[in-house]
Amino acid sequence: MNKHKIASLISIFRIIFIIHIIFEGVICNNCHSKETCGQCIAESDLCAWCTQANFSVNGAPRCDFLTTLKETCNASDIVAPEGSLDLIKDMSLSDKGAKEGEAIQVKPQEIRIRLRPNSVQKLTVEFRQAVDYPIDLYYLMDLSNSMADDKAKLAKLGNKLAEEMKTITTNFKLGFGSFVDKTVAPYVNSHPYKLKEPCPKCAAPYGFRNNMRLSSKTREFATKVENAPVSGNLDAPEGGFDALMQAIVCKEEIGWRSKSRKLLVFSTDNAFHYAGDGKLGGIIAPNDEKCHLDKNGYYTMGAELDYPSLSQINRQIRDHKINMIFAVTSDQVNLYEMLSKRLAGSSTGKLENDSSNVVDLVRQQYDKITSAVEMTDDIGDTNIKLSYYSSCLGGKKEQTNICRGLKVGQNVTFEVDLEYAFCPQDPKEWTQTFHIFPVGLHDQLTITLEMMCECECEQRGNEEVNSPKCSEGNGTFECGICNCNAQRYGKECECDASDTDPFLEVKGCFNGDESRPCSGAGKCRCGRCYCEKRPHPDEIYGTYCECTNYGCDKKDGKLCNGPDHGVCDCGSCKCRKGWTGEDCGCRDTIDTCINTNGEICSGRGRCECGSCVCDVGEQEYFGTFCDDCSTCPGMCNELKDCAECFITSQKVPTLNCSVCGSYNIVPLDNIDVKEKEKQCSFVDDKKCRFIFNYSFDEHNQLRVRTKLQKECPEPVAVVAIVSGVSGGVVATGLFLLMLWKLLTVIHDRRELAKFEKERLMAKWNQGQNPLYKEVETTYQNPAYGGTTKSMEQLG
Repeated sequence: MNKHKIASLISIFRIIFIIHIIFEGVICNNCHSKETCGQCIAESDLCAWCTQANFSVNGAPRCDFLTTLKETCNASDIVAPEGSLDLIKDMSLSDKGAKEGEAIQVKPQEIRIRLRPNSVQKLTVEFRQAVDYPIDLYYLMDLSNSMADDKAKLAKLGNKLAEEMKTITTNFKLGFGSFVDKTVAPYVNSHPYKLKEPCPKCAAPYGFRNNMRLSSKTREFATKVENAPVSGNLDAPEGGFDALMQAIVCKEEIGWRSKSRKLLVFSTDNAFHYAGDGKLGGIIAPNDEKCHLDKNGYYTMGAELDYPSLSQINRQIRDHKINMIFAVTSDQVNLYEMLSKRLAGSSTGKLENDSSNVVDLVRQQYDKITSAVEMTDDIGDTNIKLSYYSSCLGGKKEQTNICRGLKVGQNVTFEVDLEYAFCPQDPKEWTQTFHIFPVGLHDQLTITLEMMCECECEQRGNEEVNSPKCSEGNGTFECGICNCNAQRYGKECECDASDTDPFLEVKGCFNGDESRPCSGAGKCRCGRCYCEKRPHPDEIYGTYCECTNYGCDKKDGKLCNGPDHGVCDCGSCKCRKGWTGEDCGCRDTIDTCINTNGEICSGRGRCECGSCVCDVGEQEYFGTFCDDCSTCPGMCNELKDCAECFITSQKVPTLNCSVCGSYNIVPLDNIDVKEKEKQCSFVDDKKCRFIFNYSFDEHNQLRVRTKLQKECPEPVAVVAIVSGVSGGVVATGLFLLMLWKLLTVIHDRRELAKFEKERLMAKWNQGQNPLYKEVETTYQNPAYGGTTKSMEQLG
């Protein structure tokens, strides 16, 4: 979900919430406090006024929410004016070929709005930059000696600059001015010789000179630049602000046209003096923002007036719709970028040391200026508020007054929310005229705002002077009420102040330290309170309207526990006989707190409202007469038969449990012990246990809670036990038999493996057979020393 959908949903929820709280009456209704029709409609667009004569429906106010007033006032007598927007002049935006003074770039051109305070009027403003729109370019150059090479380059590029601008528009004018600094010390050398020639081949210093008036004869530009001599000064900052002010405000002398794109190119390689620096030369008179040029175009008040301030320069730029272009060297770019952020419609470009790129710089800065449109206004310091919104070139709608990336001929639409918070005290200020316009252009939307601060019935000629409705002609009747003559006051001018002090009479309507007369529940007339009328039977009464018959305590939703127990009188309950308490909810007796032994609460508590409130000690008692505790036998035996019968009756509905009487019994699946509750447990004839709890409520009424299911022991399963034991014996025998069999098999297999291994290792050859004997036998005589030969050798 995008931001716009989320914002729309938030707005819808906000409207729904406002409507809801209005109908629920949980917001502060400021309409009620308004005493005239004008004050009423000026409070909010939610408020309306009733002009109906003798309007007094249950004391309802004449000024109220419109939705509420429709229920109490005749529809024809309700004053709830609605705002309006009328188009006075709405000409179409210009297309191609717009001539001077004929181009229309803002639509509409004039509207008239009637609006109530704290209301919002939406309007739409369209902008489209016209093709071939007139351009005035005034080149203001620093001609101190350090800019000599720049002057020469500009002279050569003058014609190229004119040709480049003519590619943008055929309706082009070009002008040229120069500046140095104030002609007093310490800005220049005040020695008479230096005042004539501050440097070799330099002209005398001057503050500002209009060398060439804006002209369509652009080829004269190069000549004027070339012929303009350089001069010199002492300090680094120049007098550029003096020159700027004169170049802006001297409209006729410079030749600015009323409807044109005005470009003022400020070229320098140094910083600037500003307001306050003039004190260094003994100049203390502030700049008067007026034109002071002689017939030769020189600034004549440089030695008398201080430099202008940033705010003065900015104001004149806005008023004269000037687009500033600061063309400065690289070492000054940062300074002038900071300056351009504080001057409306200005930009900064980097100038080469010899100004060789001046043509490209001017074209780039012009494209930068014309590719964006910034909507602004001149409402000044008023209570009028304008909020701008735009989706620019089809993007997301957002709160902004600037659209960038435009091209000539493209349309941009701005939505504007207009509102004001209150009406000025002076009726002459109820109609105001202001303008919405794009920065740097003379095109504008003129808005005339009529603040709806009074009703039509209050205007001259609609009133009834000395009306008999106002106490025999003692006032003027208008909008359904009386505006009293001198020395008369009151709702109908019935009070005479000639012999009395109205202040003291009004003071007599205040009850003690009350901040409002008549306790805020009535009107003070002639020192007496007249209380508001309310629907029967609710009433407001008393000397100061301080009493009501509906503001008392309630019990069980009944005022003073109902008419049988008490009545409400001036905000407190007056109880009838036998009842007491702030809400008459307590019985005025102790009989219900005495037990059978004649003791009040068994001596363990006190009787309040006819019921025992048990003391809290080591052993906590409870019950109707504080005769029961958690370790006491209590009523368990008394309630045993009833509880057992009730549990059985849940399975046998026909069972009659008359033993329970009127006991309040609550069945539960599971039961736990709560605070001041006692649990009882019994075993019946079948060895089943049943459980129930009992306690007393705040009215000492017995309440029993019982568990529905008895806890019975499980029966012994003989067959299962015998079968289990027999099966266990048989299973054990089979297990032992199988274990014996397994061991036997394992032993046999091990013996067989051992035999096989020995058989494989046996070797049955002749040399190793112990039963084999050779055919011949050789004997050796130990006494014979010769060699024994075998029979084969002898043979």
